[in-house]
Amino acid sequence: MEQRKIDGARDYYVIDLAHIAKNVLHRLWVVVICGVLSAAIGFSLAAFAIAPTYSSSIMLYVNNSSFSVGDLGFSISSSEISAAQSLVKTYTVLLKNRTTLEKVIQETGVQYSWEELYEMIEAAPVNETEIMEVTVTSTDPYEAEKLANGIAKILPDRVSEIVEGSSMEVVDSAIAVNKKIAPSVTKFTAVGFLLGVFASVALLVVLALMDNTIHDEDYILDNYGYPILAKIPDLVNTSTKKYAYYSNYKKQN
Repeated sequence: MEQRKIDGARDYYVIDLAHIAKNVLHRLWVVVICGVLSAAIGFSLAAFAIAPTYSSSIMLYVNNSSFSVGDLGFSISSSEISAAQSLVKTYTVLLKNRTTLEKVIQETGVQYSWEELYEMIEAAPVNETEIMEVTVTSTDPYEAEKLANGIAKILPDRVSEIVEGSSMEVVDSAIAVNKKIAPSVTKFTAVGFLLGVFASVALLVVLALMDNTIHDEDYILDNYGYPILAKIPDLVNTSTKKYAYYSNYKKQN
């Protein structure tokens, strides 16, 4: 990057993209090494440093429900409130509140606080139907299964207590799945490689921008337009070559 001034006007900067590209290509081996090293770090983190997590799921059917407040009665069906989405949102709130989660902890005997269990649970409708899927994620697949089945036992009773006339039925109970869901070794390795390549290229670009050294006559011609009157020979390399030639000549004679 070169600073110039035109007729006393403010300074401006000229960026030689060809010089930057040449600098990066000339040190392409640095980019490759950084990418490989970063990929190795990402692989190591995913394979050895980060504890794998597993998930287990249950499916619950949300029945049409009715409830009353005081002397007023209401009837709510899943079709009347945008299918199951509104009901699932309501039941998700009931599922992830402190009282319900403490009952699940007491039922399963796990050593978690209700706040920790809250972060382990996800609930969502299945394809906008009346089926609600609850997924529990844990570092132990059998613990995830135990917690999911504990929710299947506690949540229907909890919903019936809060919303009069409503009910939930278990469609599918949880099983232990030994296939980990995170971290992904492939994703960590790929991201590590890309980060290493990006960081090394960015560093080389910065170094090229900060480099004000005149490397050859083309740099002077391209940036200043001055004619080249003479070149200083490389006396060191020339004398070395002559010495090597003289030594070879003596050996031959």
